[in-house]
Amino acid sequence: MFGGETPKPGHLHVIDLDGTMRTLSDGVMLTIGRGVHGFTLDRGFGEFILTHPNLRIPEETSEFAINASNERFWEPPVKRYVVECLAGRGGVRGKDFNMRWIASLVAEVHRILIRGGLFMYPKDTKDPAKPGRLRLLYEANPMAMIVEQAGGACSTGRGRMMDLMPAELHQRVPVILGCKSEVERIEHYHLEHDQGLDLSYSSPLFKERSLFLQN
Repeated sequence: MFGGETPKPGHLHVIDLDGTMRTLSDGVMLTIGRGVHGFTLDRGFGEFILTHPNLRIPEETSEFAINASNERFWEPPVKRYVVECLAGRGGVRGKDFNMRWIASLVAEVHRILIRGGLFMYPKDTKDPAKPGRLRLLYEANPMAMIVEQAGGACSTGRGRMMDLMPAELHQRVPVILGCKSEVERIEHYHLEHDQGLDLSYSSPLFKERSLFLQN
Protein backbone atom coordinates (compact mmCIF):
# COMPACT_ATOMS: atom_id res chain seq x y z
CA MET A 1 0.00 0.00 0.00
CA PHE A 2 2.87 2.38 0.82
CA GLY A 3 5.51 0.94 -1.52
CA GLY A 4 7.06 -1.21 1.20
CA GLU A 5 7.57 1.74 3.57
CA THR A 6 6.12 1.92 7.06
CA PRO A 7 3.46 4.64 7.23
CA LYS A 8 4.12 7.46 9.67
CA PRO A 9 2.40 10.72 10.66
CA GLY A 10 3.11 13.90 8.71
CA HIS A 11 5.35 15.58 11.28
CA LEU A 12 7.89 12.76 10.88
CA HIS A 13 8.20 13.46 7.15
CA VAL A 14 9.58 16.98 7.55
CA ILE A 15 13.14 15.70 7.50
CA ASP A 16 12.44 14.13 4.11
CA LEU A 17 10.47 16.80 2.31
CA ASP A 18 10.14 20.52 1.99
CA GLY A 19 6.77 22.17 1.55
CA THR A 20 6.16 24.00 -1.71
CA MET A 21 2.93 25.57 -2.92
CA ARG A 22 2.50 27.07 -6.39
CA THR A 23 0.02 29.94 -6.30
CA LEU A 24 -2.32 31.24 -8.98
CA SER A 25 -0.22 34.32 -9.82
CA ASP A 26 3.19 32.89 -10.70
CA GLY A 27 4.14 32.71 -7.06
CA VAL A 28 5.67 30.04 -4.85
CA MET A 29 5.36 29.59 -1.09
CA LEU A 30 8.27 27.58 0.30
CA THR A 31 9.28 26.09 3.63
CA ILE A 32 12.15 23.81 4.53
CA GLY A 33 11.08 23.64 8.16
CA ARG A 34 12.30 27.08 9.25
CA GLY A 35 9.49 29.48 8.40
CA VAL A 36 7.64 30.25 5.16
CA HIS A 37 8.85 32.52 2.38
CA GLY A 38 6.98 33.75 -0.68
CA PHE A 39 8.57 34.15 -4.11
CA THR A 40 7.09 35.88 -7.17
CA LEU A 41 8.12 35.28 -10.78
CA ASP A 42 9.88 38.25 -12.38
CA ARG A 43 9.04 37.68 -16.03
CA GLY A 44 11.69 40.13 -17.17
CA PHE A 45 14.51 38.15 -15.59
CA GLY A 46 12.79 34.77 -15.68
CA GLU A 47 13.57 34.23 -12.02
CA PHE A 48 11.61 33.95 -8.79
CA ILE A 49 12.25 36.90 -6.46
CA LEU A 50 11.80 36.78 -2.69
CA THR A 51 8.84 39.12 -2.13
CA HIS A 52 7.29 37.82 1.12
CA PRO A 53 9.97 36.80 3.64
CA ASN A 54 9.03 35.17 6.94
CA LEU A 55 5.28 35.02 6.40
CA ARG A 56 3.23 34.84 9.60
CA ILE A 57 -0.47 34.11 9.83
CA PRO A 58 -2.16 36.72 12.07
CA GLU A 59 -3.17 35.41 15.48
CA GLU A 60 -6.71 36.80 15.15
CA THR A 61 -9.09 36.89 12.19
CA SER A 62 -12.62 37.89 11.20
CA GLU A 63 -12.74 35.87 7.99
CA PHE A 64 -13.53 32.22 7.33
CA ALA A 65 -14.14 30.02 4.30
CA ILE A 66 -16.54 27.10 4.10
CA ASN A 67 -18.89 25.65 1.49
CA ALA A 68 -22.26 26.71 2.88
CA SER A 69 -24.12 24.50 0.39
CA ASN A 70 -23.13 21.53 2.57
CA GLU A 71 -24.59 23.06 5.74
CA ARG A 72 -27.26 20.39 6.14
CA PHE A 73 -24.52 17.73 6.36
CA TRP A 74 -22.27 19.47 8.91
CA GLU A 75 -21.66 18.15 12.41
CA PRO A 76 -23.08 20.25 15.29
CA PRO A 77 -19.69 21.76 16.31
CA VAL A 78 -19.20 23.21 12.82
CA LYS A 79 -22.76 24.55 12.70
CA ARG A 80 -22.19 26.12 16.11
CA TYR A 81 -19.02 27.86 14.95
CA VAL A 82 -20.53 29.20 11.72
CA VAL A 83 -23.71 30.44 13.40
CA GLU A 84 -21.66 32.28 16.03
CA CYS A 85 -19.60 33.96 13.31
CA LEU A 86 -22.67 34.94 11.26
CA ALA A 87 -24.32 36.46 14.34
CA GLY A 88 -21.67 39.19 14.17
CA ARG A 89 -21.39 41.95 16.74
CA GLY A 90 -24.65 41.02 18.40
CA GLY A 91 -23.55 37.44 19.02
CA VAL A 92 -21.20 35.72 21.41
CA ARG A 93 -18.15 36.59 19.29
CA GLY A 94 -18.84 40.31 19.53
CA LYS A 95 -17.56 41.15 16.05
CA ASP A 96 -18.52 40.79 12.41
CA PHE A 97 -17.07 38.04 10.21
CA ASN A 98 -16.75 37.73 6.45
CA MET A 99 -17.50 34.36 4.85
CA ARG A 100 -15.76 33.25 1.65
CA TRP A 101 -15.48 30.18 -0.55
CA ILE A 102 -13.01 29.90 -3.45
CA ALA A 103 -13.26 26.10 -3.71
CA SER A 104 -9.49 25.80 -4.15
CA LEU A 105 -7.28 24.66 -1.29
CA VAL A 106 -4.16 26.31 -2.75
CA ALA A 107 -5.94 29.63 -3.28
CA GLU A 108 -7.42 29.55 0.22
CA VAL A 109 -4.04 28.81 1.86
CA HIS A 110 -2.38 31.55 -0.20
CA ARG A 111 -4.98 34.06 1.00
CA ILE A 112 -4.54 32.93 4.61
CA LEU A 113 -0.74 33.25 4.38
CA ILE A 114 -1.02 36.78 2.99
CA ARG A 115 -3.80 38.22 5.16
CA GLY A 116 -5.01 35.60 7.62
CA GLY A 117 -8.25 33.70 7.97
CA LEU A 118 -9.64 30.22 8.40
CA PHE A 119 -10.44 27.43 5.92
CA MET A 120 -12.77 24.55 6.68
CA TYR A 121 -13.64 21.42 4.73
CA PRO A 122 -15.04 19.55 7.72
CA LYS A 123 -16.32 16.06 8.23
CA ASP A 124 -19.95 15.72 7.17
CA THR A 125 -22.66 13.13 6.58
CA LYS A 126 -23.03 13.67 2.83
CA ASP A 127 -21.16 10.45 2.11
CA PRO A 128 -20.68 8.47 5.34
CA ALA A 129 -18.04 6.28 3.67
CA LYS A 130 -15.77 9.32 3.32
CA PRO A 131 -14.72 11.02 6.58
CA GLY A 132 -13.49 14.00 4.57
CA ARG A 133 -12.90 15.26 1.03
CA LEU A 134 -9.21 16.14 0.92
CA ARG A 135 -6.42 13.57 0.80
CA LEU A 136 -4.19 13.34 3.85
CA LEU A 137 -0.83 12.48 2.27
CA TYR A 138 -0.69 14.81 -0.72
CA GLU A 139 -3.19 17.58 0.04
CA ALA A 140 -3.75 18.05 3.77
CA ASN A 141 -0.27 17.27 5.12
CA PRO A 142 1.70 19.55 2.72
CA MET A 143 -0.65 22.46 3.45
CA ALA A 144 -0.51 21.66 7.19
CA MET A 145 3.27 21.89 7.14
CA ILE A 146 3.24 25.25 5.39
CA VAL A 147 0.51 26.67 7.64
CA GLU A 148 2.21 25.51 10.85
CA GLN A 149 5.54 26.96 9.74
CA ALA A 150 3.74 30.31 9.32
CA GLY A 151 2.39 30.21 12.87
CA GLY A 152 -1.04 28.77 12.08
CA ALA A 153 -2.60 25.40 12.80
CA CYS A 154 -4.15 22.54 10.86
CA SER A 155 -6.54 20.04 12.40
CA THR A 156 -9.11 17.39 11.58
CA GLY A 157 -11.32 19.03 14.20
CA ARG A 158 -10.30 16.33 16.63
CA GLY A 159 -6.53 16.55 16.53
CA ARG A 160 -3.45 17.91 14.82
CA MET A 161 -3.34 16.93 11.15
CA MET A 162 0.36 16.10 11.12
CA ASP A 163 -0.02 13.71 14.06
CA LEU A 164 -2.52 11.59 12.13
CA MET A 165 -1.23 8.14 11.20
CA PRO A 166 -1.98 7.34 7.53
CA ALA A 167 -4.16 4.27 7.02
CA GLU A 168 -4.09 4.19 3.22
CA LEU A 169 -2.52 5.99 0.29
CA HIS A 170 -5.58 7.99 -0.78
CA GLN A 171 -7.03 8.46 2.71
CA ARG A 172 -9.47 11.35 2.96
CA VAL A 173 -9.66 13.60 6.01
CA PRO A 174 -11.56 16.64 7.27
CA VAL A 175 -9.45 19.80 7.16
CA ILE A 176 -9.60 22.93 9.34
CA LEU A 177 -6.62 25.24 8.96
CA GLY A 178 -5.46 28.81 9.36
CA CYS A 179 -5.55 31.16 12.34
CA LYS A 180 -4.39 29.12 15.32
CA SER A 181 -6.87 30.52 17.85
CA GLU A 182 -9.84 29.78 15.57
CA VAL A 183 -8.65 26.23 14.86
CA GLU A 184 -8.29 25.65 18.60
CA ARG A 185 -11.79 27.03 19.19
CA ILE A 186 -13.29 24.57 16.70
CA GLU A 187 -11.31 21.69 18.24
CA HIS A 188 -12.77 22.68 21.62
CA TYR A 189 -16.30 22.66 20.18
CA HIS A 190 -15.71 19.14 18.82
CA LEU A 191 -14.38 18.00 22.20
CA GLU A 192 -17.41 19.38 24.03
CA HIS A 193 -19.71 17.71 21.52
CA ASP A 194 -17.97 14.33 21.70
CA GLN A 195 -18.07 14.41 25.51
CA GLY A 196 -21.72 15.44 25.56
CA LEU A 197 -20.88 18.71 27.28
CA ASP A 198 -22.47 21.01 24.73
CA LEU A 199 -26.18 21.75 24.86
CA SER A 200 -28.47 20.29 22.24
CA TYR A 201 -27.66 22.70 19.46
CA SER A 202 -30.31 24.40 17.37
CA SER A 203 -30.26 27.75 15.62
CA PRO A 204 -32.96 29.69 13.76
CA LEU A 205 -30.29 30.83 11.31
CA PHE A 206 -30.43 27.33 9.83
CA LYS A 207 -34.20 26.91 10.08
CA GLU A 208 -37.28 28.94 9.11
CA ARG A 209 -35.48 32.28 9.27
CA SER A 210 -32.35 30.97 7.59
CA LEU A 211 -30.41 32.37 4.69
CA PHE A 212 -29.70 28.69 3.99
CA LEU A 213 -33.39 27.64 3.99
CA GLN A 214 -33.94 24.17 2.57
CA ASN A 215 -37.16 23.98 0.51
